[in-house]
Amino acid sequence: MSCEIGRSVLHGYFDGELDAAGAAEFEGHLLTCADCAAALKSQKSLRSSLQRAELHERAPAGLRRRLAADLGAPARLAVPTLFRPALWRWLPVAATFVLAIVLGWRLIPGPGGTVDPGGLAAAVVDAHLRSLQPGHLIDVVSSDQHTVKPWFDGKIDFAPPVRDLVAEGFPLQGGRLDVIQGRAVAVVVYARRKHLINVFVWPTTEKDSQPSSGSQLGYHWVDWRQGGMEMCAVSDVNPADLDEFQGLLMK
Repeated sequence: MSCEIGRSVLHGYFDGELDAAGAAEFEGHLLTCADCAAALKSQKSLRSSLQRAELHERAPAGLRRRLAADLGAPARLAVPTLFRPALWRWLPVAATFVLAIVLGWRLIPGPGGTVDPGGLAAAVVDAHLRSLQPGHLIDVVSSDQHTVKPWFDGKIDFAPPVRDLVAEGFPLQGGRLDVIQGRAVAVVVYARRKHLINVFVWPTTEKDSQPSSGSQLGYHWVDWRQGGMEMCAVSDVNPADLDEFQGLLMK
């Protein structure tokens, strides 16, 4: 790639790591840079190929136990001593390839351009983890919904719902902008005792849906659609607290 901007920004954009302003700026750059547009198309094509390969992220428990047992008994590995150094030199390459497959699989859109629910959950949990790094959690710090909600005006083209839930035990902390799978989203941050809850919000044309929930990397999430908005709450609170919180937001 000959474009200096593309070399430094394209992968961050493709992985959804840019903030909303950065993503919007790069999308404008794509309209005038054929080199970057072609490179992005190539990345998307590779991701689609990984999807069609029907690869799986996690091996069955029985297979993992057998592999662990084999690795603990070197005498049973039928690898000639002469070739073992070459094998170990290739292991980092193999590990990198497997990691790329796993990450691509988690973020691949499903058939017809729809987002795979598992991939969406993984992307939202990843964004939640990034937000926990110092300085990434909140752009506007306030417990007042009349301060947080207007803060989003002019920064995004929709108005996320912001509720005052301090009486119910979920005090408002503030809000920020984020990017999920290349899409600019609003994030409203609440607390539950010493735990934080990120609520990711973006507009949708899909009909309202009942909540679906699950867990990723020890974090719980619940996703639902209501009133033209899709919302996904993520936290390390226990699932009962998160379900209670989600019910309050739906009122």
